[in-house]
Amino acid sequence: MAFYIFFFGLVLSFSLSVVNVIASDHSPLQDFCVADTRSRVLVNGLACKDPKTVEAADFSFGGLHLEGNTSNPIGSSVTPVTVFQLPGLNTLGISLVRIDYAPSGVNPPHTHPRASEILTVLEGSLEVGFVTSSPENRHITKVLQKGDVFVFPIGLVHYQRNVGSGHAVAIVALSSQNPGVVIIASAVFGSKPSIANDILVKAFHVDKGVINYLRSIF
Repeated sequence: MAFYIFFFGLVLSFSLSVVNVIASDHSPLQDFCVADTRSRVLVNGLACKDPKTVEAADFSFGGLHLEGNTSNPIGSSVTPVTVFQLPGLNTLGISLVRIDYAPSGVNPPHTHPRASEILTVLEGSLEVGFVTSSPENRHITKVLQKGDVFVFPIGLVHYQRNVGSGHAVAIVALSSQNPGVVIIASAVFGSKPSIANDILVKAFHVDKGVINYLRSIF
């Protein structure tokens, strides 16, 4: 009996490990698979270019040194370097983002459904935080200074806010070639077609007028 319990535990552990691997970007089966953005083949990711046609430009991206335009209502700008900007990232399971923040600017609460995130502050001071899953909904937050690093676990709602007196800059690495982003407010109040008013009224404990106002913004 003890042998069978041990064997079952071993199989279960292996199965969970396999599921965990499958839940992330697939590992490459060749040196590289540069994305063919013109391909009409539908796959989980992007189809590969013919390796014989690959060039150095497929593996490079320029412009991350340029300041983003933060003249918008949220006061931040995101410059992504995902597989759509850098085709050589295809199948490699990584991507990069530059975020610029005006004074008091925010990167509003959002999630990345396919990636964990590690953020490094290059300039300024940022308040960062994420919220754990229900029912705890614990808010974990910290103020970061230049050179500080913070990790946001995959799928959790998180945000950043510039709490310094000047411009702030962060570089973010993500564990997917295409991490995706779900901005909470835009998803809830700006979906097309709209989520029914009575659902949002009950969910947020406000009246219909508030819901309609929020819809008009998003």
